[in-house]
Amino acid sequence: MSTNPDLYEQDFFQWTQTTAALIRAGKWQEIDPESVAEEIESLGNRDRRELASRIEVLLRHLLKWRYQPSKRSGSWQNTIDTQRTEVVELLAHSPSLRPTVPMVLARRYPSARVKALRDTGLPTAMLPEVYPWTAEQVLDADFWPEA
Repeated sequence: MSTNPDLYEQDFFQWTQTTAALIRAGKWQEIDPESVAEEIESLGNRDRRELASRIEVLLRHLLKWRYQPSKRSGSWQNTIDTQRTEVVELLAHSPSLRPTVPMVLARRYPSARVKALRDTGLPTAMLPEVYPWTAEQVLDADFWPEA
């Protein structure tokens, strides 16, 4: 039988199942603490990456909504609603991420802007270089930027 650290390298799924069973059985001496710690950290990083990704999609669609009002659609509205809902749920599950939202907005806005420009074909100068809304506005279900 493989040791817990060997199993981690050979078959990740099997490692997760075996490690969970070892934890439930209280067999702590058979568990590889470094691998467990690495996976727990990766769970937190996953939430941080998901937050950033959802905020970027949200910003992209808010820009399109604001700066191309003639092309507003139910699809854009649904995307904005969905991303807001998912961000709020993620922040409810991991409230320690909430203080990072303004930094995430600033960091992901340039990419959202480039993608919105590509989506819309608008002139570069038409979209602000710095994100134009507060974190509260971006996450507020009642906030719909007007032209």
